Amino acid sequence: MSKEIRPLIMRANRLLGAQLVEHNLVRIEDLETANEKFIELVSGDQPRLCTILGILAFDMKVLKEDDVLHHLVETEGLGLVDLREYDVPEEVKKHFDLGACWATWSVPFDREEEFTYVATAYSMSPAVRAYWEKELGGPILWFGTTLEGIADFLEKHAATTAPAQAPKELTVAAA
Repeated sequence: MSKEIRPLIMRANRLLGAQLVEHNLVRIEDLETANEKFIELVSGDQPRLCTILGILAFDMKVLKEDDVLHHLVETEGLGLVDLREYDVPEEVKKHFDLGACWATWSVPFDREEEFTYVATAYSMSPAVRAYWEKELGGPILWFGTTLEGIADFLEKHAATTAPAQAPKELTVAAA
């Protein structure tokens, strides 16, 4: 994980955890346990695993991701989006920072007039909202989505934008 992204991922997850406790979606004790595991994972190089929400929901099973999405719909009026088959316009792809997307579990996925549409599993994190508001420099329409939806989308995007590399066994040195 790059040194530039590490503070963003730490802040995004810390503030999301605090919001989950504040909104009575998890207990503080469970968050403290999840934070210990999160710190271990951040030192690795697997962005898909670096999520306090994922640890709480899938590893510890003390929270359901659907409950968080339901909470966002009910309290913040967020819409939901499924990114699995969504084709991001080229205009939006220009501003696509894969590291920031992983760190914030968010993806700018469309633009209409001056509004940018951002799908996120981390809407409750003030750090995530502040980062994208600054980065995109205009009004944002937020949409909730799942961790799996974000991860699959980012992995698909990375696979389609990675430069083609010749297999090593086909590389022939000149004699």
